[in-house]
Amino acid sequence: MDICKALIHRFFFIGASVLLVISCGTKNTKITSIDPWVRKDLIVKSIPQVRFANKIYNINDFGAIADGVTINTTAFVKAIKECSLNGGGKVIVPNGKYLTGPIHLESNVNLHLEDNAEILFSINPKDYPIVHTSFEGTELMNYSPLIYAKNKTNVAITGKGILNGQADSTNWWIWSGGKNYGWQKGVPSQNDPTNREVLVDMAEKGVPVSERVFGEGRYLRPNFIEFFECSTVLIKDVTIINAPFWILHPLKSNNIIIDGVTVNSHGPNNDGCDPEYSQNIIIKNCVFNTGDDCIAIKSGRDADGRRVAIPSKNIIVQNCKMIDGHGGVVIGSEISAGVNNVFVENCVMDSPNLDRAIRIKTNSRRGGIIEDVYVRNLEVGTVKECVLKLNMFYNVYGSQTGNFIPVIRNISLENIKVKKAGRYGVWAEGYKESPVENVTLKNVVIEKADSIYLLKNIKKFNFIDTYINQKRIESIKD
Repeated sequence: MDICKALIHRFFFIGASVLLVISCGTKNTKITSIDPWVRKDLIVKSIPQVRFANKIYNINDFGAIADGVTINTTAFVKAIKECSLNGGGKVIVPNGKYLTGPIHLESNVNLHLEDNAEILFSINPKDYPIVHTSFEGTELMNYSPLIYAKNKTNVAITGKGILNGQADSTNWWIWSGGKNYGWQKGVPSQNDPTNREVLVDMAEKGVPVSERVFGEGRYLRPNFIEFFECSTVLIKDVTIINAPFWILHPLKSNNIIIDGVTVNSHGPNNDGCDPEYSQNIIIKNCVFNTGDDCIAIKSGRDADGRRVAIPSKNIIVQNCKMIDGHGGVVIGSEISAGVNNVFVENCVMDSPNLDRAIRIKTNSRRGGIIEDVYVRNLEVGTVKECVLKLNMFYNVYGSQTGNFIPVIRNISLENIKVKKAGRYGVWAEGYKESPVENVTLKNVVIEKADSIYLLKNIKKFNFIDTYINQKRIESIKD
């Protein structure tokens, strides 16, 4: 009876917490006055844990050969299928090097890498079937991600082994069209007129996703790990290297925990983690050393994001280390469905190759409402450009203007120590009709920056006990 009472109490608490969190994400409600860090704790308590049957399925028993040369795709398929059909459990990847095509996970399966196990993923595009996926915030039919799960629940990737995408400037990376990644004039890439531009145009015209068929001859690189419309997922302790494209990509997924993962991949668009249209995400105890943003929270690109209309929210980043990257924690630029309730705490960010600590990037083609972003207790060594950048005029693909004026509001940084900030301490640019609004920096110390700030079209910028270049900064009401 005591156990039953305890369970009832727990379910009541979680249910009440979830309702409270949902309420907190609603604009203009009195409940939003609750301390945001209390809100964060309620989100954490509401996220369920994965649980697996105590059954073991060793891929070697299904024909896998650890010579780094033999293709083991069939062995992974058999082991995962057998595990799932028998109620789930742990699929073991023993020590050794295993070459494979894509791995498709099933519900109730924990793919576990032993300490000295390494999965080498094929660099032959023909090994990757066409599946429903996403490229730069636009849904399409394209090459399967290297690890993929769609409509699954209670799934995990664990262990201290290595996931090696084997990408470099002789294969996947050259498709980016970047000269630094092996591309030369005359070599096909995603930038050719029949490739990425066609996909974006299809989305703008409302072409059904099932008819946006890409793959061979279109040069759009696959994501590394994608959980698509999944729930209750754990990724723990693995090391991920040499990714073709985005690395950890929860897409339309909920209740995801990413814990103790090391990402070391310096290729083009090698974002470390990109939660997109996703909610209730914890990213903790991770190391990101990347060729693009360390963490980039997304919610779809332009018309496709407005079609899906699922904001990313309730995302928590804790105790992480950011080394190289375009930004430590970034929101955007594929952000059309909006982002809210983001919490970042107790992180270290430091590298001459890290451009910014916290960044929000959007424009009037993307649009989106970005609000309620809370950051505290950061140790920042060197960043190349600025500590905080809030930009409504992000422009990387040519003209990026439209009729969807974005909103950025309710941003808070507290207890931040920075040695060197580069060009500016703070950089914020809004529209006259939509200023960057209600930003608070409290107990922020930036020892050195070329300039204190660049602020255009802002409203209610609160500097509390904040010092840049040994100068106390005064608040700006309008």
